[in-house]
Amino acid sequence: MRDYKNSDHRNTWNDSAVEEHWDKVADVYVAENDKVKKSHDQRFIESVKYLDLADYLQVLNISSRDCEADDYIKKQCPGAKVLNAEISSELMKVAIKIRPGVNQQKINTYSKLPFDNNTFDRILSLETLEHVSDPVAFLLELHRVSKGSAKMVLSCPPLTSELPYRFYTAVFGGHGEGPHRFLRSSEVKAMLEKTGWHLKLHKGTVLIPAGPVSLQNWGEKIIQRFQNTFISELGIRQFFVCEKY
Repeated sequence: MRDYKNSDHRNTWNDSAVEEHWDKVADVYVAENDKVKKSHDQRFIESVKYLDLADYLQVLNISSRDCEADDYIKKQCPGAKVLNAEISSELMKVAIKIRPGVNQQKINTYSKLPFDNNTFDRILSLETLEHVSDPVAFLLELHRVSKGSAKMVLSCPPLTSELPYRFYTAVFGGHGEGPHRFLRSSEVKAMLEKTGWHLKLHKGTVLIPAGPVSLQNWGEKIIQRFQNTFISELGIRQFFVCEKY
């Protein structure tokens, strides 16, 4: 296993480049995701299982994109207070068009969030960590703005997803990922440990992201059977459920 003790985990781009990408693809974002809706929506269905929601809890959803996660959170717990934070102003426009009145806040960088200390009870971060220019700073910021009893559910694609992603993009197009670095789960775990997040559960999901539903469901049975093996690392969406310490 690779040793990340002395790594700063920084990437070669800045957060403005990430913002620029999502601004460019905002007008096709929802339509492209709808082409693989079962796999796309799995992130929301799975994550709400672990958020342990309750009325009046303050939830930070970052990055919120078109705010679809807000629907799932509110369905699970109508009394939860959700703030949707997004770096792309164009995606925020898409969100407000689809979901008028949704609570959003623009962020300019992942390394310095515009929130007070000890604000949020729950953090939801879906497919964001791989885009952040300084992921350690981002995780430290999430730690800072969360309360002492906070829980965080984070997902991101593993390193093994890079080649399938390139193939899918070359053949089918899509909205692309822009600046990104898909991460080994071992590196994600190292970063969580460095930034004060205690890992409670790691789970690989979505072994077969496209094709007949029966085939996708079969893939989920296989990956669930082989959690904590290399096969689980082949799932395109890795979940990390954490508590603040």
